[in-house]
Amino acid sequence: MAGETSRAAQAPARGRLSSLRIHLANIWQLVIKELRSIRADPVMLILLVYAFSVAVYTVSTGASTEAKDLTVGIVDEDRSDLSRRIQSALNPPLFKSAVTISASAIDEEMDHGRLVFVLEIPPSFQADLLSSRQVSVQLNVDATAMTQAGNGAVYIQSIIAQEVANFLAGRETVASTPINVVIRAKFNPNLDSAWFTSVMQVINSITLLTVILTGAALIREREQGTVEHLLVMPVVPTEIMLAKIIASGLVILVAAALSLALVVRWWLQVPIAGSLALFLAGAALYAFTVAALGIMLGTLATTMGQFGLLAIPILVLMQLLSGASTPMESMPVWLQYVMKTVSPTPHFVAFSQAVLYRGAGLSVVWPQLVTLVVIGIVYFSYALSRFRRVIFGD
Repeated sequence: MAGETSRAAQAPARGRLSSLRIHLANIWQLVIKELRSIRADPVMLILLVYAFSVAVYTVSTGASTEAKDLTVGIVDEDRSDLSRRIQSALNPPLFKSAVTISASAIDEEMDHGRLVFVLEIPPSFQADLLSSRQVSVQLNVDATAMTQAGNGAVYIQSIIAQEVANFLAGRETVASTPINVVIRAKFNPNLDSAWFTSVMQVINSITLLTVILTGAALIREREQGTVEHLLVMPVVPTEIMLAKIIASGLVILVAAALSLALVVRWWLQVPIAGSLALFLAGAALYAFTVAALGIMLGTLATTMGQFGLLAIPILVLMQLLSGASTPMESMPVWLQYVMKTVSPTPHFVAFSQAVLYRGAGLSVVWPQLVTLVVIGIVYFSYALSRFRRVIFGD
């Protein structure tokens, strides 16, 4: 009797184990099907390669925000030693060699976009300084080039202050202030924008292509009628969704890892401070979340055109308000709370910056990982309910 009772108790456990093996086998076969479908789509493969290679390089090297080769004109009405020193200090690589123009030519030069800055040095500039009289110089800035103009104006102001201080001191080594402020830029010593934009472009590509791969895979099956084949197979909606998420996430993670290793670290010479394995683990959680979003959008749309119209504004908002392009702190407080509640991207951006830039470990970034898991579960649950209702009619 005891033996029969023991065997009866073990039977449900064996049944559950057998059922789990069947589910895993189904998911594995569906993952293979999804990978073959991705391989058979040349346009998607070209987009994948482009997004994680050429796009990362061109955005990093072409969308530079630091001041470099800016054009400067000088209206020198003083023609003194000091004014000539200031003009000679405005030199490459921050600026192109400064050109001397007349006051009447300022509007024409700036209207035609030939000069970003025009510095006006008044008459008796040097004499007034030596006589300890208050002196002002005027810097005209073309603010249509907003970022470069802002950075360049700060550089010009610093250059003028330094040249004036050196001139009044009588020698180059004497400072005019009693305090020497030493600036140490951590994590990016040369303030190279490519170090920032390259990694952020990889993150943007993960978001964009994960949503597109999963959503497009579902839309393609609905348009071609192959989704009906799944309805007659011994599979459940959860298996189908997980297979699409795993296949898309696997492709994206491999592409992201190769991009960070070959394009960011080797080609652009951007150092990766933290653990690549930890980053990929967090990227896997993030890919799970945004893949569920892609499937949800795929259930809302019936054609690829509708899917694109739905996905584009959502992706734009997710990327612009993620903290990757502009700091989260610069947004209204209510918008920060909204984005951190409904979007996984701000948490993934914060996680990626901490790991890849500052070399943070798991003890530092675990709150972001937990948040990604919570948001991912919510997204997956809602996407699964939509998937069952739209595809299976449950």
